[in-house]
Amino acid sequence: MPGATGRKRRTFGNTWWGKAWVEALEERAKLDPNRLPRGRTYARKGTVSKLAVGEGEVTAWVQGSRAVPYRVTIHMRAFTGQQWESLLGMVGSRLGHVAALLDGELPGELAEDARAAGADLLPGPGDLRPKCSCPDSANPCKHVAAVYYLVADEVDADPFVLFLLRGRPREAVLAELRSRRAPASTPGKRVRAPAAPGVDPKRAYTRRIAALPPRPAVPGTVGPPAVLDVDPPHRTGWSGEMFVELAADAAARAWELLVMGPEREVELSFEEDLARRAAASDPHVIAELAEAAGVGVRDLALWAQAWREAGRGGMAVVREAWRPGQAPLAQARADFAESGLPGTPKTWRNRITQGELQLRYGRDERWYRFVRDGEGWRVDGPSSARPTDVIYPP
Repeated sequence: MPGATGRKRRTFGNTWWGKAWVEALEERAKLDPNRLPRGRTYARKGTVSKLAVGEGEVTAWVQGSRAVPYRVTIHMRAFTGQQWESLLGMVGSRLGHVAALLDGELPGELAEDARAAGADLLPGPGDLRPKCSCPDSANPCKHVAAVYYLVADEVDADPFVLFLLRGRPREAVLAELRSRRAPASTPGKRVRAPAAPGVDPKRAYTRRIAALPPRPAVPGTVGPPAVLDVDPPHRTGWSGEMFVELAADAAARAWELLVMGPEREVELSFEEDLARRAAASDPHVIAELAEAAGVGVRDLALWAQAWREAGRGGMAVVREAWRPGQAPLAQARADFAESGLPGTPKTWRNRITQGELQLRYGRDERWYRFVRDGEGWRVDGPSSARPTDVIYPP
């Protein structure tokens, strides 16, 4: 609750893993619940200094009622070799867990899986052994309790602190996880992949280039993408479903390249790729894409419709008005005159409008047919190099 000055009280544990540390202290570690509130007060007053976290140990100085601060040392029970084997084996087998740790986050699923594997990262009964130079014999004294709460700040900043308190620093944990993902020469034996042998420069430039192997057969359909066993870290704003959707889209594009050849591939701008994805999506997905990309829903719906009808060229003439030369416009006006459609064509930049029909000339030197849609215009069919091909009654 805010105090009289309007300032909020200092809290401990701003990430879920920092909160989990505090909850473990208050509920699972079986500490004296009457001593912890005084420790919170001490921590909020800034009485703790020189707090340091090492392998299985926390040290700090806490200013009490005496002039000389009290020395606090807290030992946390380290994991046994078997517990580390169970924990790292579980983490290493799940790509999502490893990715989250590398991103500086600790998934809730990882903490739960660790506990189920018999290697609980959070303190439980008997895990914490504190010492304080004060005369108070309670466990914990208020000085120790203050340090307990401030460790939550360290856990907030780096979840690997939980591994460090169990006996291994970040570098050792990550090195072990990498080695477990390296190729193995024999079942059950983990080895690092050997370094690639060097090549003499003279031999490299004089040796004959081997023929490329034949291209493998193109699959008849696009297979389903792999699914992450856990969602990405929460702070990224991504979900597992988003990655599945992106993976499926990438697989579909790769399949099209295999079928049609690389000459059909063109580099798309952000807006073009957005329209391409929206063109294959339902209306509610288009709304989500528009919000995520910071684009108006109506604009993206028009781009998507243009993409479906006429590809990137159709989207381009929806978004851009420009001044072409007079020759293509004169030809289009002549074709309009011969079409027998009622009205007189009106020209503005690359657009010729007659009644409910409008032609737009693209920078790709093709004509795009538009028909009136309410107060605006929408693409109506594929483009053509000749205006007469797209002039017919709406």
